Amino acid sequence: MRTLFPLAAFLVACPAYAGDPAAEAAPSSDIQISVSLDSAEQSGSASATVTIHAPREEVWKLITSCPESVKMVPGLEVCDVLETAPDQTWQKIRHVMNYSWYVPKITYVIRAIYDPPSKVSIERVAGDLRTLRGSWELQSNGDYTIAHYSVDLAPGFWVPHWIVRTVLRKDLPKMLRALRSRAEAGSKPSP
Repeated sequence: MRTLFPLAAFLVACPAYAGDPAAEAAPSSDIQISVSLDSAEQSGSASATVTIHAPREEVWKLITSCPESVKMVPGLEVCDVLETAPDQTWQKIRHVMNYSWYVPKITYVIRAIYDPPSKVSIERVAGDLRTLRGSWELQSNGDYTIAHYSVDLAPGFWVPHWIVRTVLRKDLPKMLRALRSRAEAGSKPSP
């Protein structure tokens, strides 16, 4: 098991965001995104929901896979499992984000706690980010899975405005659409 978290962590790691309400909503109705930053713009939270026409177990396999994370998350360069509990209930995972040459690489270690196939909780244990807590929650709804993603973060560093806009308007929805596409493709029966 490995986990897919870095994009939303980077999303709220961008404290320069000015709170423009138009930028807070996803550009399309298929994915719901909400972002909130504190008044000093030094910490914040984000949440996103996407409906996927695939079983929860298929989505679970993707959100807990480092190789899949690297394919789906813009800017994720490295996802390494450092330690795994003997009973597979948690892992320590290192992520390296290389979002732009304008911004230094961001490296952090999280502890992911697994409650298969419904929830992954994460918390930062080391690295460039001061605070990082989040979760994936997967709910079955007939032939569909509703995937809800949330994160709280205090980065401790400044990031340019344009990166925030790119992440909000393009990259977070892009990651969720990639997750949906891969899960729906993986759940189709072979001919």
